[in-house]
Amino acid sequence: SGNWLLVWSVILLAHTAHSCPDKCLCYTASKTADCKNRGFTEIPARLPPEIQILQLQNNRIWRINQNAFTATPLLKILDLSNNSLSSVAPGAFQKLRYLQVLNLTRNLIHYIENKTFSFLPHLKELDLSSNSIIRLPETFGNSTGNITLLSVKHNKLQKMERILLESLPNLKVVLFKDNPWQCNCNIFGMKLWLESFLYRGGISDGIICSAPGVRKGKELLKVPYELFGACPLRTAQGQPASSHQHGAEQRSSPRHGHHGEPADGGRCEPKGKAKARPASLRHAIATVAITGVVCGVVCLMMLAAAVYGCAHAAIAAKCHKERLGPARQHGTAEEKEPFESSLA
Repeated sequence: SGNWLLVWSVILLAHTAHSCPDKCLCYTASKTADCKNRGFTEIPARLPPEIQILQLQNNRIWRINQNAFTATPLLKILDLSNNSLSSVAPGAFQKLRYLQVLNLTRNLIHYIENKTFSFLPHLKELDLSSNSIIRLPETFGNSTGNITLLSVKHNKLQKMERILLESLPNLKVVLFKDNPWQCNCNIFGMKLWLESFLYRGGISDGIICSAPGVRKGKELLKVPYELFGACPLRTAQGQPASSHQHGAEQRSSPRHGHHGEPADGGRCEPKGKAKARPASLRHAIATVAITGVVCGVVCLMMLAAAVYGCAHAAIAAKCHKERLGPARQHGTAEEKEPFESSLA
């Protein structure tokens, strides 16, 4: 009987470990745990390890512990929308290597730290809309290059790092609307990236400027390049001396050219013109100088030829005159003799 008691204890423990949490509904066929609208303040414990879909929307979850998802490594879809998260600790999701969709909409998130979503190599959709995000990092994390959809709409973003956008090479859809975008020099990199993204067939709802006043309500793509003409210099002075950022900007420049975007040359036009003018001026001055020298040499040669020609003509005329004088006298006497003899 002692052996049977041990067996039943093991079975009971196994069943408890794999059972659905209280207040949740678990579906074996769809591998789904439905824990929405249950008043949870943390990620529930004792979730079935085989689940692939976890619905936690419409709760009061305000934090995510570091090991919250250790027991559910096979998750593909995680819905945490409409909760009370004010921040997300970096590495909170790092055990979810198969995660494809992460929904964090309608929370209270103010900022996203660097590498918050590291080690999610299969992540394709990241929805951060309807939060209070004022700042996004330079990178979402290692192995996040497969994201195809990113939504940051309905937040408090004034700018977004171009290096972050370029770290997501597989983006197909990006949503920006309803943010107080500041259309000044800090957003110029986004303008360049967005044009390249749309040219490659990407889909976006565009960026509407909130400031400065003269650009309020205008689409960023319609703001002329001339208004950003002085930006590269100001940005270089204003940015912290970070070799990483500088290197990233250098890497980003040829990238747009690689995609063959016709507007690329126009993008760099303000910077390009400033560099080209001194070179053109130097070439012009050199051309004028060379032309002047050549013309001077030709004129001197022509003058020398003219002087030589005149002198030669004068000498020849003098010689001819001197020869002609005695010849005429001698010739008349000789000519008369036959004439007279013939008459005789």
